[in-house]
Amino acid sequence: MDTSVGKLQKTEYIEPQLPVSEDYEEEYDNRGLKLALMIMSLFALVCVTVVVIKLNFTITRVEVTGNEHYTTEEITRMVCSSDLEKNSIFLYLKNRFGGKEKIPFIEQMDVDIVSPTTVKIRVYEKAIAGYVEYLGRYLYFDRDGIVVESSPERIEGVPFVTGLKFDHMALYEPLPLENNRDVFKLILSITQLLTKYEIGIDRIYFGKDNDITLRIGDVDVLIGNSDHIDEKINRLRFLLPRLSGRKGELHMENYTGEGDKFTFERDK
Repeated sequence: MDTSVGKLQKTEYIEPQLPVSEDYEEEYDNRGLKLALMIMSLFALVCVTVVVIKLNFTITRVEVTGNEHYTTEEITRMVCSSDLEKNSIFLYLKNRFGGKEKIPFIEQMDVDIVSPTTVKIRVYEKAIAGYVEYLGRYLYFDRDGIVVESSPERIEGVPFVTGLKFDHMALYEPLPLENNRDVFKLILSITQLLTKYEIGIDRIYFGKDNDITLRIGDVDVLIGNSDHIDEKINRLRFLLPRLSGRKGELHMENYTGEGDKFTFERDK
């Protein structure tokens, strides 16, 4: 008997190799060359675009208006703080779609791209009537008594207000005064009059019934209530030269608007 019967015989299959034509290899090489050329062209285009943007869209002139608390240089550094922000295209996109950064004492800043190299910045500062001291910080408030800023620094030209009673505060909310809230409008009115008559003061003190006292150097000017306050402060500017170097109290609280005289009491 044939012992090979029933045994599995291994059969090896060999796939026939198809001949690769030279035309196919040449076409494949051409595709690779075209792709490389496209990448190089794209890279060159990007480089040229970057150079053109750098040369023609770099901000070289910044015009700032409406700023008092910050200098023009400080506002410019805030808006164009990096080399990227000195590019007018990027700055436009940032101001159009980016978030607005909160800056102390600034309500809003409008950035206008006048030309590829020129920018105009309009600053809207928060209207500050005065400030009070609380827990080692200075709270700046507007004409409605709303705390618009809390800062460790004092601002020159803003009156320091004392005599107001409150036991807590919250930013962007009114100061919770125990006495009349109309005092804030009175503070703003006083500030505007002092600015109008070019009178510098150290502080405003509110006493009982909101009687007003202005501290100027070593002199306390007792204004009293708000009656005839415009005339009182107008008269005060003519008296200040005579008070220079003196210490004491100037009494104006009884002024009635009919040519009353004022008295000055020296400190003993």
